[in-house]
Amino acid sequence: MQTTVESIRGANDQVQPLELSLVVPVFNEEESIGPLVERIVAAMADYPHRWELILVDDGSTDATLVNARKFVSREGLTLRIVELQRNFGQTAAMQAGIDTAQGRLIATMDGDLQNDPKDIPSMVSELERRELDLLVGWRKNRQDGLLLRKIPSWCANYLIGRITGVKLHDYGCSLKIYRASIIKQVKLMGEMHRFIPAWVAGVVPSSRIGEMAVTHHARQHGTSKYGISRTFRVILDLLSVMFFMRYKARPGHFFGSLGLGLGGLAALILIYLGFDKFIMGNDIGTRPMLMVGVVLLLSSVQMITTGILAEMIARTYYRDDASPNYIVRQIFSRES
Repeated sequence: MQTTVESIRGANDQVQPLELSLVVPVFNEEESIGPLVERIVAAMADYPHRWELILVDDGSTDATLVNARKFVSREGLTLRIVELQRNFGQTAAMQAGIDTAQGRLIATMDGDLQNDPKDIPSMVSELERRELDLLVGWRKNRQDGLLLRKIPSWCANYLIGRITGVKLHDYGCSLKIYRASIIKQVKLMGEMHRFIPAWVAGVVPSSRIGEMAVTHHARQHGTSKYGISRTFRVILDLLSVMFFMRYKARPGHFFGSLGLGLGGLAALILIYLGFDKFIMGNDIGTRPMLMVGVVLLLSSVQMITTGILAEMIARTYYRDDASPNYIVRQIFSRES
């Protein structure tokens, strides 16, 4: 009788669609990878639906991949390991995991044991209850250094919220839950993983993006991949986000507006100088204002021309952009 029940349960598991894919990018986390998988398995033990774990090895140079492969054949765990050909960065690794995921929902988290996988089931329930497309973790009691991590993070969160209009307490938390149909419409590039809520806001209304307080632990193994230099990169990335959110589909408007503004100023200067030359009879050949007017006119032409070229490039991008920003060497799973 027990064998029959187990057989029926196994058949139901095969029929039941995959509900959740948990994506974890890892890079040189050889000491953390074992405890990480164990914690995830323990946290998801009572989850009532089928789920899978996707570890993306972002070109690790230590034993991260070797240690991760030990769990491929573990009973009760559906594990796939995506090995990237080299280190492409966290954003590309996250994109590779999202592209590989097959679940209706996708969860992402860091592989350094600072995120707690016990929060995932409750976050999934909260996402469904509030009918959201993205639920972002909020490290309310963050276990990081004040000067180098917390203060820059607070400043960045404030600036990002002001510029993008998506106001969250913690943009940098990797623990997030997405609807797969939504996040797969967003292509992550560069180091833009910290701006994912802003990119998602370009696909759905910001009212469908929420946050939830989650647990945060201090780093136990290895060293942080981030430093104070990240603050400057965040500022540059934020400018890119602002441009893409407002002018991605119409870059000609951005450059054209600058060109018309410069052209208008150049026209005023040159008209004034023309009046002074031909009506008042004054010599303008050695006046600095003449050089300023000419430079502004040339800059105006250059900006308008750049806008036209940007429009052409944007149309090519939307038509032909299908290439990934990563290269997969191999995928390990129980079937492979």
